Amino acid sequence: MSLKTSNLAFKKRVETQIENEMMRKAIIKAQETIGANRQKMVDELGNWEEWRDLSKQIRNHVLANLDAYLYQLSENVAKNGGHVYFAETAEEATAYIQQVAKQKNAKKIVKSKSMVTEEIGLNDVLEKDGITVVETDLGEYLLQIVGDKPSHIVVPAIHKDRHKIRQELHDTLGYQGPETPEAMTLFIREKIRQDFLEADIGISGCNFAVAETGSVCLVTNEGNLRLATTLPKTHIAVMGMERIAPTFQEVDVLITMLARSAVGAKLTAYNTWLTGPRLEGETDGPEDFHLVIVDNGRSKILESEFKEVLRCIRCGACLNTCPAYRQIGGHGYGSIYPGPIGSVISPLLGGYEEFKELPYACSLCTACNSVCPVKIPLAQLILKHREHIAQNGMTPAAERLSIFGFNFANSHPNVWKVGVKVGAKLAGKFIKNGKAPVNVGALAEWTKARDLPSAEGESFRDWFNNRG
Repeated sequence: MSLKTSNLAFKKRVETQIENEMMRKAIIKAQETIGANRQKMVDELGNWEEWRDLSKQIRNHVLANLDAYLYQLSENVAKNGGHVYFAETAEEATAYIQQVAKQKNAKKIVKSKSMVTEEIGLNDVLEKDGITVVETDLGEYLLQIVGDKPSHIVVPAIHKDRHKIRQELHDTLGYQGPETPEAMTLFIREKIRQDFLEADIGISGCNFAVAETGSVCLVTNEGNLRLATTLPKTHIAVMGMERIAPTFQEVDVLITMLARSAVGAKLTAYNTWLTGPRLEGETDGPEDFHLVIVDNGRSKILESEFKEVLRCIRCGACLNTCPAYRQIGGHGYGSIYPGPIGSVISPLLGGYEEFKELPYACSLCTACNSVCPVKIPLAQLILKHREHIAQNGMTPAAERLSIFGFNFANSHPNVWKVGVKVGAKLAGKFIKNGKAPVNVGALAEWTKARDLPSAEGESFRDWFNNRG
């Protein structure tokens, strides 16, 4: 599995990203633009909270009946002439796709944007088999040519500006044109067009699968997905097991919320519905269709106290409002799932050993709660992670010792009284101009950006008693 995007320690990642002025400016601009457009769409739709309630109900209903809908989906995909594979792990998913690629003697694969294929590390696995994998989403392609990772679940190259992109296109592909988006996009389009024509297999993600018909729903803002899923003779769609809607009626609600929340639009530019391989007499579409349904820890989440996170429709709205994401960007999280949703789901999928710091990349301001279109209580789930981390003794030793000392003093009134009195006198004596004489650990981090309050050497109780 390939959730990690960096081998740097959390603090080092954060320090590096905070110093990246280009990234911070790009994300601030994107957050403000998307946020303003989203609000227009919310106001235009009207009754927004009712839409959120309905979306939550739909997703909860699916999760409560997931086994039945997965069965119905798989049966209908098979009836349509497709193949379904249930992968319990990332390794099983990639092994199945490898097997299909070998059967087809595939030399080149084109991919549309897919977070779940990033999650299972699909590209690396296929490339080790000598297969050329071409990302055809514009943002993903820009990252692939320089070996970079996505920093946003909807806008993967959000951390780059056009000046940086132009330079990277010049350095890697010899681009000589101007740095206008139109010119650079045309250059890449001409590069990728031949890849579409030569590809043996096209791979896509899946925004929603419709259980009633066995269809796959994909929403994009580029035409690359339709080429990737119709030109190659084989199409493989990869989906997280929870990404199901019972019928098209529910999908209508969910994509309405997805588009408005993700990019502030009524609908994305392309809404694509695929139902199995090409039928007899049809002139386009793949000859062979495979749907890979990935568990990869989702079953465990479903039976846990974190199950609400599986309502997520991957709109990225929580990233677009998060003040922590604004400062450290996606790469600061070190996971392909950054921001508030990443702080919840990355430790669940990748484990606390790898991602125990992420729940602390949050001020608990609850802005993410207010924008989530399916009402996931992200801030509360982040806090729940912190509880688990503390209960499992995974916090730093100095922090655990400090908490032990505080708890001891707080449960012994006389110790507390003496400690407060002595502490007040020491603070009054040693804190000068907002700084302590010794700054270590959390105190050092705090005083990097803030001054300590000036102390007068008197505890509150003494102050109160001295005034009658």
